Amino acid sequence: MSRSTAPVVTAVSIQSPSTSSTDSFAALGVPGKLVQSLRSSGIDAPFPIQTATLPDSLAGRDVLGRGRTGSGKTVAFSLPTVVRLSESKHARKPGAPRALILVPTRELAAQVNETISPLAKAMNMNTLVVVGGVKINPQISALKHGVDILIATPGRLEDLMKQRFAKLDQVEVTVLDEADHMADLGFLPVVKRLLDATPKNGQRMLFSATIDASVDVLVKRYLSAPVTHSVDSAASPVPAMTHHVMNVTNDNKPAVVRELVSGEGRTLAFTRTKHGAKKLAKQLTAAGIPAVELHGNLSQNARVRNLAAFSDGDVRVLVATDIAARGIHVDGISLVVHVDPPAEHKAYLHRSGRTARAGAEGVVITVGTPDQRGDVRSLMKQAAITPKTHQVEPGAEVIRALVGPAAPYVKPAPVHMEAAPAARRPAAPRGGARKAPQRGRSQGRQR
Repeated sequence: MSRSTAPVVTAVSIQSPSTSSTDSFAALGVPGKLVQSLRSSGIDAPFPIQTATLPDSLAGRDVLGRGRTGSGKTVAFSLPTVVRLSESKHARKPGAPRALILVPTRELAAQVNETISPLAKAMNMNTLVVVGGVKINPQISALKHGVDILIATPGRLEDLMKQRFAKLDQVEVTVLDEADHMADLGFLPVVKRLLDATPKNGQRMLFSATIDASVDVLVKRYLSAPVTHSVDSAASPVPAMTHHVMNVTNDNKPAVVRELVSGEGRTLAFTRTKHGAKKLAKQLTAAGIPAVELHGNLSQNARVRNLAAFSDGDVRVLVATDIAARGIHVDGISLVVHVDPPAEHKAYLHRSGRTARAGAEGVVITVGTPDQRGDVRSLMKQAAITPKTHQVEPGAEVIRALVGPAAPYVKPAPVHMEAAPAARRPAAPRGGARKAPQRGRSQGRQR
């Protein structure tokens, strides 16, 4: 049954924090403890999406938020979630979270928790992340102790529900973050089953960069008279972002890519395949450019470790695939390089949205080989972007102009291999002497 009636729509077109005193978090109705928690995290003024949505979300209305990565959506839904639970008379119960935040990827779940956890603690509440790719028993144990705010990927949460370790009948607030990406990954059937398990009278908020037909189905079915707030159009270029296409020959591409990622700034490079990401990260590191990979074949620990190394500045280059792209929310990325152009324009916009966040400037470069030029032109047209196009070779002036001076060479760390234990000599046959080893034959094997 559809909950949606005629929505109220507002639009916001600025991406920098508000400087107006009337647009402070306190003026928007955020409790003092949460304002102080935000300040402790370095957040002093609200972003436009927060200024626009908070009066409605804090009042308990359903909200549809449209905005690109870096627009401040996480704080926009975290604050009303915490405030509503703090005002509720219901206590947490074993296996029954009071708020549910659904996200498409493990990385995004961790980063949402990083934002909302301090806010929850300020109001004496707890959070829990349940995602696939890690052991389920600690998650089961935490659920049994009771959880206020559950941040989950759809598949793992449904597994826990099927095993009767989690139920959603006590959920007062439900948030869908990056709903369009969940649709792209094929999660919508699971998402619908999860939403059907939540109370119909709860508050629901949906945030998405784009609203296509599949996401619109969720809006009409699960949101009641939603107020829609937009921060720019997800299909329009960010004013502070410049786009370039660099046409190269197949032979020159590896050298050009190395030069593009050799600068001192933080760079995000995208490949189309997991193998390509792994291979490029190794090649760059071997060339003195420290790089780590991020893709679906890595264990959760490896993904967290690599993303932390990039976020903390231990490495300057992160090589990622499209699937991992939505989990990357790192400020200060000055350059995005599409080593392999994406297959469709939405992926291009989502990849590119990792730079020029929060009003900062950023550069996006697409590397195209001769056989890709037609596809790249079509891609840019669909994305409503007019890039500057260059025919380049290694050492081209335009590369250095965009990338800046090369960072110092970093000698790759030596690879240490464990020595295998000494091989045992075969026992001599009974009644005979041991066989002498043949000359030139190895006596042990390196593992």
